[in-house]
Amino acid sequence: MKTGTIAEIKKELQELEPRQLVDLCIELARYKKDNKEFLGYLIFEAHDKATFMSEVKLQVDQQFAGIDRGNNLYYTKKSLRKILRQIVKYCRYLNDKGLAADLHLYFCYKLKESGIPFRKSQLLINLFEQELKKIKTLIAALHPDLQSDYTGELNQLINE
Repeated sequence: MKTGTIAEIKKELQELEPRQLVDLCIELARYKKDNKEFLGYLIFEAHDKATFMSEVKLQVDQQFAGIDRGNNLYYTKKSLRKILRQIVKYCRYLNDKGLAADLHLYFCYKLKESGIPFRKSQLLINLFEQELKKIKTLIAALHPDLQSDYTGELNQLINE
């Protein structure tokens, strides 16, 4: 089966009636949970990104509170990877490099202040370093004014 290009799909969608478009969206939402979440974001939350960001940060806070800070860093790493997967998913929804950099910076701040001894595990050190690399890449794609703001925050995070 050949997958159509975005241009072909867009052309076909423009020829459909509104009722058919609604039916297609509902069918797509039924197909996969991620599609349903993304469609819900587009319909209900895309117009107010600030509120969405605060909800995501609250969710990250709750997930960090649920992490067992015991000696088993293996389970800690799994929990941190789960949080990161959600952050990456929400960054795809937002489609804004500045907000994505903000979320990744927030994750790094929460990791440092959580009390998790991540410096004791090379895997967690690598995870933290990869996040810093990702933040630098996101910052490089921003407007120079925003670059200086986020670079200052990144330097503050690194120097703490």
